Amino acid sequence: MDGEALRARVVDQYSQFVNPGLARLMGFAGFGVEVEAQGCWVTDQDGRRYLDCLGGFGVFSLGHRHPQVVEAVKVQIDRMPLSCKTFFNPLQAELAERLAGVAPEGLQFTFFSNSGAEAVEAALKMAKAATRRTKIVSAVGGYHGKTLGSLSVTGREKYQLPFEPLLPGVVHVPYGDTEAGVAAVDETTACVIIEPVQGEGGIHVPPDGYLRALRQRCDQTGALLILDEVQTGLGRTGRMFGSEWEGVSPDLMTLAKCLGGGVAPIGATMGSAAVWERVFGENPLLHTSTFGGNQLACAAGIAALDVIEREGLVKRSLEVGGLLLDGLQGVADRSDLVTEARGRGLMIGVELALDEVGELVTAQMLKRGVIVAYTLNNPRVIRFEPPLIISETEIDVALESFEEAVAETASLLAAYS
Repeated sequence: MDGEALRARVVDQYSQFVNPGLARLMGFAGFGVEVEAQGCWVTDQDGRRYLDCLGGFGVFSLGHRHPQVVEAVKVQIDRMPLSCKTFFNPLQAELAERLAGVAPEGLQFTFFSNSGAEAVEAALKMAKAATRRTKIVSAVGGYHGKTLGSLSVTGREKYQLPFEPLLPGVVHVPYGDTEAGVAAVDETTACVIIEPVQGEGGIHVPPDGYLRALRQRCDQTGALLILDEVQTGLGRTGRMFGSEWEGVSPDLMTLAKCLGGGVAPIGATMGSAAVWERVFGENPLLHTSTFGGNQLACAAGIAALDVIEREGLVKRSLEVGGLLLDGLQGVADRSDLVTEARGRGLMIGVELALDEVGELVTAQMLKRGVIVAYTLNNPRVIRFEPPLIISETEIDVALESFEEAVAETASLLAAYS
């Protein structure tokens, strides 16, 4: 089947059996069919290669199909892919120990699931069980998933309204507003859940001291601090975890996305010994997952941690991210259509001056062979989250594409104004 026929077939199948609206949206944006990927590049049905500067919203920190992770999964699939759930699982034990060795101080135990949303659901349940409280403080513009509990703490009404009533007792405060955040936490608060860098809200870096102030207020009131590191964790911001920028240790931490090395889906909820005793002390089966911690996913996770350490990807994220951020800010300085570039490491957002422009710039970059996307809770912001293995030459390709896309978008807007 040639490329054109394959695309037509897949679009038709999406329209009839997956999601007709999504088929129309993706078709309008010009997306093709992904058929192969390696490193920082994705190949479509026509054999055209695209530089992946979205990275699966943070999944592909190691790039696509990193050979060490692929090999670990191949070996494991020939041995035992999934757990029978009655015996001890040695790979789950190994990955849990490895995570405890690199996590912020005090995070000793790990519950494994299959996604970031599941990891958040577990963290919220644990916080309520450990404190016997119901109030939850989250941030406006925050994103923690779209399952019912995680959606309740996600800070955008567009995704919440069709599913109300959601989890009761959730209070949203402005992200980065230390005074408002501290004031919202009291003796009825079970937990504060926050991103060290807000992702879908538009790649917002909080002011220095923000996480420390929330940590202190939680200690004063007996509330738990949950840090959602699903996007920021494992090197994305130029530190192993985003919390390290302030030296803060949470009571609970969520991980997912790149933990599977870009090969297997996995989520993780880490917690302190004190939290684990209050949650699982009387009933070790209080929260469980059929597929969580399976051998395939854990093999991928162990290999991913090996690669991050061996290839120095945390340091590389900081260094190469600085080059990308400087280049994007240069485009902002030269264009009235771009207001600023911001971020940490290789978690970068570029804010545009007008509404509805993000989709146009994204489409123009796709036309030039570079994949990006706008943030879900702030469509003015184009996100750049490429693999941490991206080269300086590939950074140059992305910057050239972005500058050309912005210029052509500006010309189109001028022509129709």
